[in-house]
Amino acid sequence: MEGADRYPPGDRVMAVPMPDAEPITRWTVYVRQLAYARAVQWSDMTETGATFVVLRIETESGCAGAAEVAVKPTWVGATAASLCSVLAEIFEPLVRGQGLADPRRTRAALDTIPGNAPAKALIDNACWDWLAARSGVPLWRQRNGQPKVPVSWAVTRQPPDAMAREAGDMVARHGFRTLKIKGGQGLDVDLACMAAVRHAVGDGVAMYVDANGAYPTEQADTYARAMIEAGAVAVEDPCAFAPDREFSLLQQALDTPLLVDFGMTDARDARLFLERGARALSIKPGRFGLTQAWQMQHLAQAAGATAVAGLMGESALGTWAGLQFASTMPRPLLPAELTWFLAMREQFVADTPRIVDGTVAMPEWASVCECIDWAAMAGFEVAT
Repeated sequence: MEGADRYPPGDRVMAVPMPDAEPITRWTVYVRQLAYARAVQWSDMTETGATFVVLRIETESGCAGAAEVAVKPTWVGATAASLCSVLAEIFEPLVRGQGLADPRRTRAALDTIPGNAPAKALIDNACWDWLAARSGVPLWRQRNGQPKVPVSWAVTRQPPDAMAREAGDMVARHGFRTLKIKGGQGLDVDLACMAAVRHAVGDGVAMYVDANGAYPTEQADTYARAMIEAGAVAVEDPCAFAPDREFSLLQQALDTPLLVDFGMTDARDARLFLERGARALSIKPGRFGLTQAWQMQHLAQAAGATAVAGLMGESALGTWAGLQFASTMPRPLLPAELTWFLAMREQFVADTPRIVDGTVAMPEWASVCECIDWAAMAGFEVAT
């Protein structure tokens, strides 16, 4: 059954229709897993595949937008089942009640509900994709983005020799000029990984380290200095960051930028970190949504700081959304981290990004929704 009528009156979220908004005619949610080519060791789990919740929103004009969220409970605080429930019980009635017009106004309505960041990011990105479909112009062109986006590859936790082999192979195949090295295996192992990767790829490839907050605050200075001495051009989350005095003192003590990631949950947190002297933010459209990503980029630019378009475990679908943002960044600290789709054996979309000499050419098609084989997705639709 479609529409808000399936909800008991007491469970409905009241919404005021937006001026000139188009009514929503279809709201469809899918859950699907994409297998990895090898098991992947993150800081908090080992995965053989990634689970995605995909949302498709279509309006009365026939225009449709789509987006995805990679569902990892320790990353987004939700499972596929809990996210689908929140979408159905809270956010679908709210968005249907408003209709679609300006994604920024939709996001403002979403933010009247506390928490639920993954649901908000999913809807936000689908609404921007819908806007591109309605206009017939890709978002990167609407926002005067660059036609080519430099990208990097993330080398995840493995023994040093395995990380070196992977780094050398990816540089040879795709021409990456920057590598993100996943740390957190202990200082000695992390240093060995840096040395092994440097030997494999040579001096012409930049490297930076993401420790995913693995080390205690009191060890962060020692760790960051060791990684910088080993050649890291930035150090991301050596410890769990908070926008406090300890963070300010740590960044002040280092010439190299500390890249802030997991300590931020929204644009408000970004502002707090910038007020504490942050010099670089990891901005993730797949985590925050495009509306907040552009807000965070504006805040960083106003503060004289920089940013990176960060990795959120995207498939090619989410990669295209992230690249719309990355294309519009004026002076990013590092290339966009939006290449994780290469780790997957299959995709939702036929048109996957092609990486040539470490760059991706932006597409001329307007909406990623039109690139999805929806007939093939039908078997993964969540029943309502």
